[in-house]
Amino acid sequence: GIELIDSYVFNQVENIRFNSTVGKYVGYTEVGLKNAETWNKGSELAQELGELERFCKHNADIHYSAVLDKT
Repeated sequence: GIELIDSYVFNQVENIRFNSTVGKYVGYTEVGLKNAETWNKGSELAQELGELERFCKHNADIHYSAVLDKT
């Protein structure tokens, strides 16, 4: 399958990550945990899931059919 990971890093520390396999934001720091809680309830999550649909699945179909054409 396809996995989209979107990391938010500040001062070389990953604070928060969206992982499409988990389907939500996960926080890794105190700030990240608070943001994850807020973002999972808000429009940010819907936006991230929309990106997954729009970008990843569309491009995967293109790449997948190109691979099939070569075999």
